[in-house]
Amino acid sequence: MKLEQKLFKGKTLAILSGGGDTPAINHSIESIRNRASLLGFKVYGIRKGWKGLLGDGDIVDLTNQPYDGWYGGTALRSSRTNPFPSKKNPESRVPQVLKNLAKYKIDVLVTIGGDDTNGAAKRLFETEGIPVIGYPKTIDNDLRTRTMHTYQGKEIEAVLCPGFPSAAKAMSEFTSKIKTTAESHSRIIVMEVMGRDAGWLTGSAIFGGAKLGLVPEFEITRERKEVFFEAVKEAYMKSRNRYLVIPVSEGVRWYDEKTGKVDVVYASSEVDEYGHPRFGGISGIIASELYVKLGIEARAQISGYYPRAGHCRKYDRRLTATLADKVVDLLLREDYGQMPVLNKIVPFMELEEFNTSSIDMGTVGNKPLSTEYYDIEKFSFTDAYCDFLKNILDQPEVEDFRYDFPVVIP
Repeated sequence: MKLEQKLFKGKTLAILSGGGDTPAINHSIESIRNRASLLGFKVYGIRKGWKGLLGDGDIVDLTNQPYDGWYGGTALRSSRTNPFPSKKNPESRVPQVLKNLAKYKIDVLVTIGGDDTNGAAKRLFETEGIPVIGYPKTIDNDLRTRTMHTYQGKEIEAVLCPGFPSAAKAMSEFTSKIKTTAESHSRIIVMEVMGRDAGWLTGSAIFGGAKLGLVPEFEITRERKEVFFEAVKEAYMKSRNRYLVIPVSEGVRWYDEKTGKVDVVYASSEVDEYGHPRFGGISGIIASELYVKLGIEARAQISGYYPRAGHCRKYDRRLTATLADKVVDLLLREDYGQMPVLNKIVPFMELEEFNTSSIDMGTVGNKPLSTEYYDIEKFSFTDAYCDFLKNILDQPEVEDFRYDFPVVIP
């Protein structure tokens, strides 16, 4: 039977992005907008995350507007606003959110974010009945998406979120570049990488030539610190040109000789509206202690916002489009309170809707780096993790200066 009009003509779908930016958010917005428009939705953009639904609202019309999805970050801007009461802001702003959803006649809300942004969306769905669809986003790659990775016949629970592939590619390139200065000075460079609770992104540095690494999942106690120092010394002496690049997650738990405690290093005592403090500085502490302990020149390098900046890479563009296809399925079935995810880790060409599913937003949570991916005894990432990355980044491209000059003997 021929339809007289599109299925959702007269309906409005709104998109917001919250939390930290990634290179893939704009492409996610564009992909969702394009598919929702085909279904007949008018598509709005809510600026600055949940903050755009407070006060009088901050809404823009994305319908039939050009949109550059390759450009990194989010044109809708972002914030860490929490509409629900928190220690930092005890006032509930849910009534403001509901008022604006009604005022702007928004029928469906798609929230692009991590556990915090989508957790708030899930609460609105459960407590207020707001039709929401969550969409994953994080360079930390620590959302529990229940995506399986098959390696040597074994099933490993992995994670793959939009934003991570581009950030991982950037980190591998950054590592490959920084190692030339480490090599020039025969130094150890301790490279700090974003990752509050998980070492997924830190591991991507191995595709740029890193050999060792530290992740938040395994704390470095007093005893483990001594073992780590020995592992670093051995790896440095075995290196062809006497250098090392050691990536460490910002959330690494490190033993402090002065306090006698194992803890993270805080860049600030302030917390955001979801209760998260700001980490930073662990690389400097480790570099200093390596020099004192081993007598090898060591420097700290903070990669900072570099991996989350820049344009959306090839794998991410197809991943975001694939998950947006699944959003269409959820919209058609009006299956709200769900998040589209990949069923399994696949190479670029297999990023298709038939390899997706959806999970209840209330069961997302955080997923640390799987134990199969990291060898705590060697402080290194395993072959299984390399296989995981190969699906996303292809083969590593590590350049070396491959010539030894003959020594002059007078």
